[in-house]
Amino acid sequence: MNLFFKNALCTALVLCLPLTAQAHRAWLLPSATVLSGDDAWVSIDAAVSNDIFHADHAPMRTENIVITAPDGKTLAVQNANTGKFRSTFDVQLPQKGTYKIAMASSGIMATWKTEEGERKMWPGRGEKANPADFDKMVPKKAKDLEVSQFSRRMETFVTSGSPTESVFNATKQGLELIPVTHPNDLFSGEAAQFQFLMDGKPVADVKVTVIPGGMRYRSEQAAIELVSDKKGNISVTWPQAGMYWLSASYRDNKAKNPATVRSGSYAATFEVLPE
Repeated sequence: MNLFFKNALCTALVLCLPLTAQAHRAWLLPSATVLSGDDAWVSIDAAVSNDIFHADHAPMRTENIVITAPDGKTLAVQNANTGKFRSTFDVQLPQKGTYKIAMASSGIMATWKTEEGERKMWPGRGEKANPADFDKMVPKKAKDLEVSQFSRRMETFVTSGSPTESVFNATKQGLELIPVTHPNDLFSGEAAQFQFLMDGKPVADVKVTVIPGGMRYRSEQAAIELVSDKKGNISVTWPQAGMYWLSASYRDNKAKNPATVRSGSYAATFEVLPE
């Protein structure tokens, strides 16, 4: 298997698996999130690893990265490079304000068992589903058939100069985080408020895990576990300064036909500054 195909397959698998899994977690890590000056740049690491922010498993591809500028325009990834364990790329910040750097995917998938007990799935690993093929590829009365409508999103935010909020507008697709507290205005010892939406509507019972960076050098994850309230809100009090990885997952039975299950996963990296 050549390197390009292997890396592309790894990224496809990551976007099809829960971002909250205990192993092989995907992340975007900016070199800084708050910048000043007239020629601001930020470098991003993108990887899939066992320990958060420690590249030890596989790189992520950069082709699906979307950079949204404060005025809503999409910027190009610059100086992209993919190595053995991580990808890196640069983002130039020509405007003052807040930028969103994101990767997202959505689709439909089905799992079932054959009469012999063999587990089957559609589409296959690394493949993209074509809804037009659903009736042909998925048996209607298979054993343990589950058809899922899924979405995956990964984000980080950086600000040049004064923070702005235009990039926080919801896409109304899948599980999204809407900042109440600006994500580039976070300080240790202070509480930050975030809201979760599912397909554009506030959603309760989103399971959220927040883990500080540096877990390679701790004997435990030091995870903060939260659940969103009826309005989709959570409050996070940051115990110390540093980089944090937030992951969230949600699942219900409000899927669109032919799916019967709707699920969403979300992950983000935040920088918390000293108080």
